[in-house]
Amino acid sequence: MSARKGKRKEYLTVKDLQKVLDSCTLHLSQLDEVWPHIYIGNVAVAQNKAALLKLDDSTHFDLDVYFQPAADFIHKALKSPGGKVLVHCIMGMSRSSTLVLAYLMIYQHLPLKQALQKLIQKRAIYPNRNFLALLLDLDLQLTKKRKTCQIL
Repeated sequence: MSARKGKRKEYLTVKDLQKVLDSCTLHLSQLDEVWPHIYIGNVAVAQNKAALLKLDDSTHFDLDVYFQPAADFIHKALKSPGGKVLVHCIMGMSRSSTLVLAYLMIYQHLPLKQALQKLIQKRAIYPNRNFLALLLDLDLQLTKKRKTCQIL
């Protein structure tokens, strides 16, 4: 019985992820380079403030439908000569960081916890609980996909 218990897979929870985020000692700034040539900023560094103010960082917003398109956009931009990307939202803490985390998971093949740890070394971020749950779902999907590809 104890051998079986030792083999049990431990899954991350939103609370686990919030503990990682709580370990960040950085102060929030207007703009930070969080990955080579990828920046997260707030509305003050973006040009279209009116459109951004219409966005609501709702705990029920289905941001996950934007994970792949945003990751594709970031990836394509970074591949262009001299490519840099600013990912922004009103505070530069939740929505924008969630999209950058999705990019790191999809294109850089980082597990969610490792992606979080990398970002909090560069910027104070705090995706809301809903976004963390969506990222956990993405992490499970990507892990399952990688395991399936290894078997084939």
